[in-house]
Amino acid sequence: MKTLITGVPGWLGNRFLAILTDPNEPLNKRYNASPDRQIVCLVLPGLAATMPKLRNVTYVEGDITKPESLAGKLAGVDLVYHLAGIIHPKKIQELYDINAAGTKNLLDEAIRAKVRRFVYVSSNSVAGMNPSRDALFTEESPLNPYLNYGKSKALAEKAVIEASHAGAIETVVFRPCWFYGPNQPARQTRFFRMIAAGNPIVFGDGRNLRSMSYVDNTIQAFLLSEKSAQAANQTYWIADARPYETLEVYGTVARLLGVELKPRFVPGLASEVCALVDKALQALGFYIQEFHVAGEMNKHIACSTDKAARELGYKPEVSLEEGMRRSIEWCKQHGQLP
Repeated sequence: MKTLITGVPGWLGNRFLAILTDPNEPLNKRYNASPDRQIVCLVLPGLAATMPKLRNVTYVEGDITKPESLAGKLAGVDLVYHLAGIIHPKKIQELYDINAAGTKNLLDEAIRAKVRRFVYVSSNSVAGMNPSRDALFTEESPLNPYLNYGKSKALAEKAVIEASHAGAIETVVFRPCWFYGPNQPARQTRFFRMIAAGNPIVFGDGRNLRSMSYVDNTIQAFLLSEKSAQAANQTYWIADARPYETLEVYGTVARLLGVELKPRFVPGLASEVCALVDKALQALGFYIQEFHVAGEMNKHIACSTDKAARELGYKPEVSLEEGMRRSIEWCKQHGQLP
């Protein structure tokens, strides 16, 4: 099976590539992921020569925002994993150029190349916020994209699903939630440092629910879907076994860091104000990450993974405590935490 992956180098992409190429990785062993697989990583122009040399892996250069650069790059590919995307842009237009138009460009090239299956990694943001604590998102929940990131991912989902309905290509859409795990970007390490200081800001009472997706749990779903004919043309929410309260997430990280957690509780209204500022800035084409993140921090954003469990046999194996322990260990090994 010839598999093309986008999003390498990247948080999820790097971990997925490591699992696929290391026969000693538990997920590789369990799901027989590596035998006879040829892997192609689509990387941005200028990066191929800098990438590590790995058995059965080749690198081709292309830019999903430039369809002409993709021509011929998917020849002979059986399966595409489209992990590339942007969450926190410098300019709003980047969200639509990369997440929406970029996905459509890659999808069109996959159809031209007669790729069998196109796996798209979407986001919880296509569904927005839960209407109540008990109303977890399911695959039947209506789309209610949150601001421009959510809209850009929803547009990409729409293109992928329409292609499958037209019979042009077999597709699978995954909606993971708040990622965590090794290879994390600076914004996640900043979160750890804030908790390490002992008095992080908590908007509201900290009881709001958040679904989180440890990277290996997400990859387990990928590998399970490869073995499932039933996964064809389906959408799945993917997250840890259960949602967590914000205070539980903070408390788990604090305990692993060996610090006493003394949250600074800020009225939930402050988060609402940040959300309004974020919306106004985005309407003008500007994006400030701090306002965007703060505007979400008192909301319920949680899902049910029952469909993935039922149809794929999905059973997330890494707990919040273990996942955060591995994340913190990775940060320390790379000099990002003392």
